[in-house]
Amino acid sequence: MAGIKDVAKYAGVGVGTVSRMINGSGYVSEESREKIQVAMKALDYTPNELARNLYRKKSGIIAVLVPNVSNPFFAEFIDCIEKELYMDGFKVMLCNTAKNSGAEAEYLDMLKRHIVDGVISCVSSLGEQYYSSIKKPVVAVDRYLGDNIPVVTVDHREGGRMAAELLIENGCRNVLHFRGAGDIDTPYYDRHSEFQRIMDENNIRTYCYDLAWDRMDSAYYIKAVDNAMQSGFVFDGVFAVDRIAIECMNRCLKQNRRIPEDVKIVAYDGTYITDIVEPKVTAVVQPIELLAKEAAKTITALIAGKKPEKMKIVLKASLKKRGTIVSSILCKLGQTS
Repeated sequence: MAGIKDVAKYAGVGVGTVSRMINGSGYVSEESREKIQVAMKALDYTPNELARNLYRKKSGIIAVLVPNVSNPFFAEFIDCIEKELYMDGFKVMLCNTAKNSGAEAEYLDMLKRHIVDGVISCVSSLGEQYYSSIKKPVVAVDRYLGDNIPVVTVDHREGGRMAAELLIENGCRNVLHFRGAGDIDTPYYDRHSEFQRIMDENNIRTYCYDLAWDRMDSAYYIKAVDNAMQSGFVFDGVFAVDRIAIECMNRCLKQNRRIPEDVKIVAYDGTYITDIVEPKVTAVVQPIELLAKEAAKTITALIAGKKPEKMKIVLKASLKKRGTIVSSILCKLGQTS
């Protein structure tokens, strides 16, 4: 296998000249460039990417930390962010942190050791103090990780309001509300706070089921729905993330409870799985593709040594009404948004 010395000898130039061209680290005349390119092609020489990265202290890799990629929201986010970063010349290292309590710290340590160029974090178990000690490019998605770390998020308060008002408008008086963990400083909890505030103001009875922050797998969600159903609370409305909302719908249908006549359901996230069930699920839709675009734009700017245009980017959610709020007949007639 040919090495850099072989290329230099074939091209009739010095090793340093070949190195400068490969690494983009200095001036190389056009004549020498052409000779080196001919030599590399003739010798089938491929530059050592690892060596180049060590020289530049760049890896071309960005770590994306998520709790669990089996969650539909994070699965879609990873798909979108990988496309965005690829177009910017970066590869993605996918990091599932819920599998191990020390995984988040281990992945962040790779940033300190130049194994990755930056981190996009959708987790926050280590807290602000830990993240604030990292003097490297980090972007948070739906998390507050410190004043010096940019965050890309959604107006969840507005999302919670849309869901609450829709259920009330459709006559719900007893609502099953699955909430995320409230002891972690996350923007997404605003949707639960706003939803519950509106329910209380309108004297709507709610049964709030608090979910663990570090469990997003299907087995846990099924168990959570089991527990809620066994509580004895008789509900006519449900507010939950997509996967739980669908599980609740399936349980209701098995109990011969009609959707939406007996139980109205509003999901949160609006991922692809709300489209592949019947009836299709009404949802507050997060703009996942736009979240990925903004996160990618921000992290690449930081890696390039630029200051982000904004330290907090807040995007708008939208409401998609479908068969779990109105009948499938009305949906077909185009009377929903």
